[in-house]
Amino acid sequence: MEHQDKSMPGSNSTQSHLIRYKEGLGKYNENMPELTHAYNEFTRHCFKEGEISEKYKQLIALGISIYSQDEYCIIYHTKGCLDQGCSENEILEAVGVSAAFGGGAAMSQGVTLVQECIQELNKPRH
Repeated sequence: MEHQDKSMPGSNSTQSHLIRYKEGLGKYNENMPELTHAYNEFTRHCFKEGEISEKYKQLIALGISIYSQDEYCIIYHTKGCLDQGCSENEILEAVGVSAAFGGGAAMSQGVTLVQECIQELNKPRH
């Protein structure tokens, strides 16, 4: 995955990947609206507050994303962790747990992409 997306002036690579995912989902929805709606409802239900808080569900999803090497989900769930109030250290601990299962491949995602996302998404917005 290219981490420096120059095609979107004024945007960082994390934001451009989130935008590209949302655009792709929108195009998919044009052809498959029922499936897209069902998927969105399913995931909304899975991530809603329950016995496990939304914050911890995002940390779980991030760990799974890192383990499975799904870069779009790594970005999406790092943002989800930050949006749910996770500290940088909580996120980095999730990276460590994922690396305990996924070895070097998981660790490489955590020490590169996840840390990039934290830096880019924690910047004050103007």
